[in-house]
Amino acid sequence: PPAMSRRVVRQSKFRHVFGQPVKADQMYEDIRVSKVTCDSSFCAVNPKFVAIIVESGGGGAFIVLPLAKTGRVDKSHPLVTGHTAPVLDIDWCPHNDNVIASASEDATVMVWQIPDYVPMRNITEPVVTLEGHSKRVSIISWHPTARNVLLSAGCDNLVILWNVGTGEMLLALDDMHTDLIYNVGWNRNGSLLVTTCKDKKVRIIDPRKQQVVAEKDKPHDGVRPIRAIFMADGKIFTTGFSKMSERQLALWDLNNFEEPIALQEMDTSNGVLLPFYDADSSIVYLCGKGDSSIRYFEITDEAPYVHYLNTYSSKEPQRGMGFMPKRGLDVSKCEIARFFKLHERKCEPIVMTVPRKSDLFQDDLYPDTPGPEPALEADEWLSGKDAEPILISLRDGYVPVKNRELKVVKKNILDNKPPPGPRRSHSSCDPNVSQPALEGVLEEIRALKQTVQAHEKRISDLENKLCQFTNGTD
Repeated sequence: PPAMSRRVVRQSKFRHVFGQPVKADQMYEDIRVSKVTCDSSFCAVNPKFVAIIVESGGGGAFIVLPLAKTGRVDKSHPLVTGHTAPVLDIDWCPHNDNVIASASEDATVMVWQIPDYVPMRNITEPVVTLEGHSKRVSIISWHPTARNVLLSAGCDNLVILWNVGTGEMLLALDDMHTDLIYNVGWNRNGSLLVTTCKDKKVRIIDPRKQQVVAEKDKPHDGVRPIRAIFMADGKIFTTGFSKMSERQLALWDLNNFEEPIALQEMDTSNGVLLPFYDADSSIVYLCGKGDSSIRYFEITDEAPYVHYLNTYSSKEPQRGMGFMPKRGLDVSKCEIARFFKLHERKCEPIVMTVPRKSDLFQDDLYPDTPGPEPALEADEWLSGKDAEPILISLRDGYVPVKNRELKVVKKNILDNKPPPGPRRSHSSCDPNVSQPALEGVLEEIRALKQTVQAHEKRISDLENKLCQFTNGTD
């Protein structure tokens, strides 16, 4: 019939995107990936490093490997160990490739400075420890455009926003979630949050006004966890389960949160689908925990809005997944995404490529993308300012910036003047200790701290020299 001949295959430059694992010698072998039951991705990557949460006796640890350090990982390779219970989530700072945050079952969040060289010993001292949760912290996420703003969410149903540069809590969103929070995501400029919760609601939150601006009850009818992320244009993409335990994906418009713009059934597997989103190509990749495949979809403004592209399949199930930011990709090979798939004992990079015959830079595949410069300072954001990410061109590829140190300037609580009026001593110390004596002790502590810091710097410099020396003799 004539109607049939008019059916045209939808045009899309991403129709033939295909995934390929790297060669065996480009994998990271002999890593004991964490066995904690938690729906986090267990892996975080940036243009310099891959970080993976690992098994560790008595406490919690993750390993950080320079991207180029492929092959078998040495048994003695140093770990980042500071938590007293398992690490549940890690996230690299988008504005400093040497800074990573970790959240743990020990109810703390720690922020770490990772050196460009491989240290000789475990890294045990975080730059700052953020304490405010009363139960385990299972989610952390950096603000996309404001410097040093970090979000954490815990099993106390509390979302906290921190200024890492001062070590202070900026905001606590405490009365919004009635149950366990499954995931939290920022929108593109960091003015809104989307959260999913065990109470089956998806909430859109304005964190600075501390209010829920929109919510959807039961976007998916099933009882298993829901995930939600913002699209670049402000729509919401969710994954969840139907009443019959089929996995579903859906797309929602905040102007009409009642009905989804698109809803698709997938399959009856029971792994939670982790969505990874590339705003530049408008592709969502779905990686199920325990699946051995990655499905990907293009999101457009035309019905049916969510267009299935393809599935990357392999034999081995994935324990977790890392997703490289756009600036870490190889533009000369038309690579549009790179995943770091965790197995039980190794990490396998998977490269997603658009087949093109030309060697020239493909402008249409690589629009300008968020770079490492923050658009705002933490206090500007807190005061109500918003800014879009500062974009960079990938025409000549991206060269990572040299190690920039994270400076934490804590406000000195000793500088606060005591309140006027009669002084009552609450301490168990002798109330008659004179002020000068106390100041003397504090002065001594300060001097000791300076000495320790000087020694640490000297050790670090020596380690650097030793590394250069050993690299030179390889």
